[in-house]
Amino acid sequence: MAFDREAMLAIRPHRAETLRLPGVLHGFFTRAGGVSTGLYDSLNCGMGSSDDQGLVRENRSRVAAALGVASLSSVHQIHSAEVAVVTEPWLPGQGPRADAMVTDQPDLALGILTADCAPVLFADGAAGVVGAAHAGWKGALGGVLQATIEVMEQLGGHRARIVAVVGPCISSANYEVGAEFEARFVAEREEFSRYFTPAMAAEKYMFDLPGFCLDRLIEAGVAATSTGLCTYADEKRFFSYRRTTHRSEPDYGRQLSVIALDA
Repeated sequence: MAFDREAMLAIRPHRAETLRLPGVLHGFFTRAGGVSTGLYDSLNCGMGSSDDQGLVRENRSRVAAALGVASLSSVHQIHSAEVAVVTEPWLPGQGPRADAMVTDQPDLALGILTADCAPVLFADGAAGVVGAAHAGWKGALGGVLQATIEVMEQLGGHRARIVAVVGPCISSANYEVGAEFEARFVAEREEFSRYFTPAMAAEKYMFDLPGFCLDRLIEAGVAATSTGLCTYADEKRFFSYRRTTHRSEPDYGRQLSVIALDA
């Protein structure tokens, strides 16, 4: 399927100023600019969705072309703290079971799929090391962000130089959870109670996922910021698992957040 100028112009990823580093390419891609239709309209990049797989592959190719890279790799995300070191590209759907990737190889893009969970992009421009992590509540609580930093340091990065950005994810205004969810966090560390505020419904709380991720990054010693973009609230730009669930829709698309070292 050939690219056309109109389609390419529609692909306008969000860029974070702190990741605009020499030799580093990145983008938090939205749902605009692809070829999928219906529930997946239009830049659905999730191989795990029930969308036509040929269309998903085309969408992923458009992301790579928009970023200006030869290859795009993603992992089979399992809500873990596992980190994969990427030395060569994988075919779509062939990545290992993990929730973060790190590389020091140029022209090899790392892509994280999300639809409410937090995508986090990392870079140490001086060392030439980049990383990407999928931080749902379980992975964030389990240490996937800290693990990504540690593997970046194994490849020559240093946390004092690493910058990280928490990308578009569900905000606390739209993330209602039960009392047992809150109790799980507080059992880990009592101070984690500050990420929960009482909801309108009894025994319910609103959970601040981006705030939790941001603080874990800062606590780990890296310079971190957040885009402040909510996937649930901004239907025009983002897919949302929770929004789909509330509407009883049969499936949902996934957007990609990507980082790479320039060739």
